[in-house]
Amino acid sequence: MKLILAGIIFLHFITFAKANENVLKEKIQKQYPEITVTSIVKTDFNSLYEVLIGDQIIYTDKDFSFLIIGKVIDPKSRKDMTQTRIDELTKIDFKDLPFENSIKIVKGDGSNKMAVFSDVDCPFCKKLEREALLNLNDATIYIFLYPLDIHPEAKPKSAKIWCATNRQKAWLDFMLNDRMVDNNGDCSNPIEETLALGRSLGISATPTIVLSSGKKIPGAISYEELDKYLNGFYD
Repeated sequence: MKLILAGIIFLHFITFAKANENVLKEKIQKQYPEITVTSIVKTDFNSLYEVLIGDQIIYTDKDFSFLIIGKVIDPKSRKDMTQTRIDELTKIDFKDLPFENSIKIVKGDGSNKMAVFSDVDCPFCKKLEREALLNLNDATIYIFLYPLDIHPEAKPKSAKIWCATNRQKAWLDFMLNDRMVDNNGDCSNPIEETLALGRSLGISATPTIVLSSGKKIPGAISYEELDKYLNGFYD
């Protein structure tokens, strides 16, 4: 009987908390209709609620009477608890990525797997390719062509690379040596699908690396940093 009563109380608590979260979501989106709230969770920090918007967490109360933009740090371990939660909430299911829509590059035994959302005209993507990815050993790299609107020529260039007989060579020739493959780029390609996928995964900048663990790493990190991620030095 006690177990049944405890279960009823727990269910009531969960239902009440969920109702509060739904009301809070409505309040936020009424005041800021241009943003999309991905999730809301009551935290253990007094009356604060955690609100995930894209790849950012903000904090507020149940009435949205204030908002806090910043990080929650554990004073003992000095761990960035906000970033830990962002990593958890934005983790990608790596195995479900549509690898058939990517350019596969295998180095050595290919044991370290990662995906890279990259724009052919992004200077930071070229920096990542030339200074980090080029030096990797024993890696399988899935390149997802992700041309951004700020680079108007990136989409037709991406189409040409996809239409190449040897996509891997065409990609590396351009990213490493600025040599574009010679074709019309008029074959069927998955670029629009990849753009939609990236938006659904919250990828707004290039390059973005996705490790096999599902962790997203934005930016042109160095070979040394990438090696540390691959060898478990970073969570």
